[in-house]
Amino acid sequence: MDITIHQTFLPHDDPDKSLTFYRDVLGFEVRNDVGYAGMRWITVGPAGQPGTSIVLEPPVVDGCGITEDESRMISEMMAKGTYAGINLATPDLDGTFAKLEASGAEVVQEPTEQPYGVRDCAFRDPAGNLLRIQEQR
Repeated sequence: MDITIHQTFLPHDDPDKSLTFYRDVLGFEVRNDVGYAGMRWITVGPAGQPGTSIVLEPPVVDGCGITEDESRMISEMMAKGTYAGINLATPDLDGTFAKLEASGAEVVQEPTEQPYGVRDCAFRDPAGNLLRIQEQR
């Protein structure tokens, strides 16, 4: 079998803030930016990796079977930063941390040597999604 990771989805509650964060702070390429019925889906990804993308999407889309209670729960979890997350990697963890911290991104954890064998840090994006950034060794 030959399977790759093509896309992952993260919710956003402000597409412009998310676009600025992923494009201008993380340096990802914008691959697609689509609006429909007052909603917006933005596809971004790392330069040089055209087959791997993050789709920033509305957390709740009308007509998709999500109840009002579920929608409220999703909003509450996003606000707490417990709804979605992604692990990223960089060869320069300290430099990446400094750039993200200087951008005003919410720091969750400074670079730390973890007991499970990686060195990483953590931030929240503008929608509250948890981004763990691991040092490539």
